[in-house]
Amino acid sequence: MLDMLIVGGGYVGLSAAVAVKQAAPHLAVEVIEAAPEGVWEKDERASAVIAAASRMLDVFGAWQEILPDAQPINRMIVTDSRTSDPVRPVFLTFDGDVEEGRPFAHMIPNVSMVHALRNACARLGISIRHGVSGTGFVTGNTATTLSLSDGSTVETRLLVACDGVRSKLRDMAGIKTVSWKYDQSGIVCTVEHERPHEGCAEEHFLPSGPFAILPLTGNRSSLVWTERTADADRLVASDDLVFEEELQRRFGHKLGELRLLGGRKAFPLGLTLSRSFVAQRFALAGDAAHGIHPISGQGLNLGFKDVAALAETVVEADRLGLDIGSLNVLERYQSWRRFDTFRMGVTTDVLNRLFSNDVGPIRIARDLGLGIVERLPGLKSYFIGEAAGISEKHAPRLLSGQAI
Repeated sequence: MLDMLIVGGGYVGLSAAVAVKQAAPHLAVEVIEAAPEGVWEKDERASAVIAAASRMLDVFGAWQEILPDAQPINRMIVTDSRTSDPVRPVFLTFDGDVEEGRPFAHMIPNVSMVHALRNACARLGISIRHGVSGTGFVTGNTATTLSLSDGSTVETRLLVACDGVRSKLRDMAGIKTVSWKYDQSGIVCTVEHERPHEGCAEEHFLPSGPFAILPLTGNRSSLVWTERTADADRLVASDDLVFEEELQRRFGHKLGELRLLGGRKAFPLGLTLSRSFVAQRFALAGDAAHGIHPISGQGLNLGFKDVAALAETVVEADRLGLDIGSLNVLERYQSWRRFDTFRMGVTTDVLNRLFSNDVGPIRIARDLGLGIVERLPGLKSYFIGEAAGISEKHAPRLLSGQAI
């Protein structure tokens, strides 16, 4: 029988396995992933990883492996304009490291991150099974029995669902969600440009939604381009010439000529918050627990915070001789994470509604607000600390760079 079975072999699932196994080597931990082996190697996307999450990856021994492919975000600027405006005034800027030698975030190719986490799993002897998914589970007094798509079953003291925002295991557990759609889609792609970005990230608030330019190593940038869903579908289906012309209108010419690298995909955007994060011998983490708008770049990092809290909860319970799958133990994880998740979900929802429009009075009010923040260094420092994940007083130890 396993001690912990994780369903979902992405960044969150792999990190949860590494965090627990590294701190408690005697626990039997396994990961199952529905996708075939090697699919993750085709992921062309990149993700923003905040300072607190990079500390955790450092504890795992994965950060040094990731670092050559990681681009520090040294500066961020925020503008608010229309697509057709000839000038985009900068209303807000964030500069500097949150601590010496560590910027508030890095941009990391997803392939590099998953590769490093898989290597950490291999070092710790964590098995990853591919091509199987959960079809149902029964929870007993001492274990949960999960039925798999290949006809086999597996017993575990704790089942952790990291299977995405449309989590099947969450539905099987009977956990309800609060959710709605935004009628927006996020177009994700990578571009190459003539001039260096100097590690500067930009968030352009346009009437259809935020257009984020996120620096990658070399003269490359990752884009998260929000459009109304119908327009996003049209743009993704258009030929490269039309797509690049529309992209250049939004990107501007400050970095010279653009060239699209690889493909482009559009993902529907919405808000999904689970009403509960736990049940008896069952826990949700990552997008299975919460899916938020990418306007703040915090989606993946919320998942990393879940990992740190869940791992500390499980490991400390095990050291005290408690049942790691009991609801009483798991309630600590839920209380640790639910408020922060709810707060971030509400924040991103309000920001998206406030900035994804072209209503004159609202535009004046929000630009005034950005200008006030720009002129208050203390408030800017608070916001950057929040964005970097380093301002929480009772954060899990992993997020402070400490072993559990």
